Amino acid sequence: MAAAAAPSSFSLLRLHPLSSFPSSLRRCRRTISTSRCRAMGPIIASIDNIREEEIVVVGAGIAGLATALSLHRLGVGSVVLEQGESLRAGGTSLTLFKNGWRVLDSIGVADELRPQFLQIQGLVMRADDGRELRSFVFEEEVPGQEVRAVERRVLLETLASRLPPNTVSFSSRLKSIRKEGNHGSLLELEDGGRIRAKIVIGCDGVRSPVAKWMGFSEPKYVGHCAFRGLGIYPGGHPYKAKVNYIYGRGLRAGFVPVSPTKVYWFICFNSTSPGPRISDPSVLKQEALSLVRSWPVELLDVMQNTPDDSVIKTPLVDRWLWPSLTPSASSNGVVVVGDAWHPMTPNLGQGACCALEDSVVLAKKLAAAMGGGQDSVDAAMQDYSQERWARIFPLTARSNLVGSLLQWDNPLVCAFRNNIMVPKLVSLGSFLEHTNFECEMLEPVASR
Repeated sequence: MAAAAAPSSFSLLRLHPLSSFPSSLRRCRRTISTSRCRAMGPIIASIDNIREEEIVVVGAGIAGLATALSLHRLGVGSVVLEQGESLRAGGTSLTLFKNGWRVLDSIGVADELRPQFLQIQGLVMRADDGRELRSFVFEEEVPGQEVRAVERRVLLETLASRLPPNTVSFSSRLKSIRKEGNHGSLLELEDGGRIRAKIVIGCDGVRSPVAKWMGFSEPKYVGHCAFRGLGIYPGGHPYKAKVNYIYGRGLRAGFVPVSPTKVYWFICFNSTSPGPRISDPSVLKQEALSLVRSWPVELLDVMQNTPDDSVIKTPLVDRWLWPSLTPSASSNGVVVVGDAWHPMTPNLGQGACCALEDSVVLAKKLAAAMGGGQDSVDAAMQDYSQERWARIFPLTARSNLVGSLLQWDNPLVCAFRNNIMVPKLVSLGSFLEHTNFECEMLEPVASR
């Protein structure tokens, strides 16, 4: 590798053996493939051991990869730092509504994803004794709605595959951020690597170090936990392409077909605390089954057909972005996107959709401002923060409220829900109004 390097890099390597560089400086930016992304990229280092980058995206989850891809389509390059050794395969599945698919259309990946996942035709609501409370057909109630359950792994791999080679740097865990006057931000990695970036985009999830550095509080536990899993049917499953919701007392569950051979399921239950962390997935599966043993057999069948290692348990958290009390989403060339900024409960199915919306809105504003200097970039980030806050804050609050209502455990209130609220008062059209989001196609342009 040294023989092909520029003369200055060759001199540097002669003075400092490759093994003496932190792994991030040995360029763990590896070529993306769907087979765990193992190929090593070229070596890039500067004389003072600080890499210089225009834009650094922290986190290769949905928000990070979508942001990098949106920028790339607009001709703006970036580097994505991922703390793991490969793309994260966990997380089972997620449901994307119309607004999420509009973003995926705009960044050019929707048509690759659609054939892999079933289009959901409607939903059915039932009581825990199996009694049907209400059913809807999407095309009748909300024409034009598009709903699919998508495997997180496939979504990440598809986004990553559209990025230029060596965009994602694996094994790059962020340790600290320091502002360096007008020079941008200095990022220090756990392995000792350092990167100076003019723009830092924090897409590093619910426990975001970037958000913590910006002064955001820790997300708040909302009093519910969720089990999730993915049932596997090699010969095909018997379920219609509908979302199935089942309501009990302080407990609800659901399942939805993902593809002809896979079915996603969840159980949400009340708990005063998140409880101890359990790493054995077989124990998690048995815990989940114990909550719903007398529930409809279809749910139990999906759970029984779930490999132990695909069952996860997570506490549900959110962060309310109170005006004047919460930091702005951007400050001094650093901005946060998706769960790093606005973790929300999954009750509206909008966590991933809103992260996708964030990514395309921010990318368009940054791309338009890149030629205008730092003041222009800062103004674009503030504009993003204000525009997105107006959408995110009410959605976060509404999702929390919906979850609280659905987790009722009082028998009288549950009877009201099952006999009056769901059968007679629920309107699917108004409930899904928040999925109305339009964005124009990001037509590919040459890199700047």
